[in-house]
Amino acid sequence: MPLPSRPPAIPAMTRYFVKKAITLLILLFLVSITVFAVLFALPGDPAQIILGINATPETLANLRAQLGLDRSFSAQYFGWIGGLLTGHSSMSINYDMPVFDLILSRLAVTGPMALMAMVFAVVISLPLGIYAARRQNRTGDVTVMFFTQLGLATPEFWLGILLMLLFAVHWKLFSAGGFPGWSADFIGSFKALLLPAFALGVIRAAILTRLTRSSMLDVLREDYVRTARAKGLRERTVVYVHALRNALVPVLTILGLQLGQLLAGAIIIENVYYLPGLGRLVFQAIGQRDLPVVRDIVLFMAAAVVVVNFVVDFAYAALDPRIRVK
Repeated sequence: MPLPSRPPAIPAMTRYFVKKAITLLILLFLVSITVFAVLFALPGDPAQIILGINATPETLANLRAQLGLDRSFSAQYFGWIGGLLTGHSSMSINYDMPVFDLILSRLAVTGPMALMAMVFAVVISLPLGIYAARRQNRTGDVTVMFFTQLGLATPEFWLGILLMLLFAVHWKLFSAGGFPGWSADFIGSFKALLLPAFALGVIRAAILTRLTRSSMLDVLREDYVRTARAKGLRERTVVYVHALRNALVPVLTILGLQLGQLLAGAIIIENVYYLPGLGRLVFQAIGQRDLPVVRDIVLFMAAAVVVVNFVVDFAYAALDPRIRVK
């Protein structure tokens, strides 16, 4: 009698995806609860701020009902989440338009700037980190480490101001601030983001350079690297084919965190260059007590950090199959 066939095994990558997807959903739920609870507990009445101190109690009550502020915590939370899931975001109090539309318009500035900053960081850090690792304790290594230490000690807003004075005020190669808009002037918009993106990227390149150097040094001491050299492989093949792939795993960790931080933390540099991005929008919304804007943008930024790290986890699995097996 034939034995019953066993169900096909679930591939390791599928199990890894399902586990990470469940974790992602739980994190997003916890983040949404935390964001809403913090803003719900803040003192002050948005209706009072909108109407002013001379508003009558009846007018205030009508506006609170219109904004949904008279409902319970759970009713407001599930109404907010339900609106987001169905594509109906909250209305901005000051802009009188859906917050989702505001985020999309400002993301057209912050998104490209963050990506450009990461390109600068990667292009600078990987070659320098590999160069320093291959010349450990020699002049090249010491020089690279000196400049990375200098980069770590430099505030990004100060570097942004310095770049503005040098390239915009003194040499007049770039504008000193503002953003013309992609549809109005594509080249001008691209140039308007170069200096702030470079200021953000250089600071992060300092961290990635040191991490790349440290990771490369660890990998270059591994047995399989010594074996590859013993087989007579060229040094460039050993470094860039065998060693670099495994050395990139910890680098991707920090790279993913930095990209999320760039999307969420560009407030200062956007104010320095007067860029109409997400950071400047949330900064203005806090001052204007526009809670729907603050709430949705903070959730978006937190979700961006979580999703970016979710993507980084899959990059780990692509670089090192042992991770998804575990």
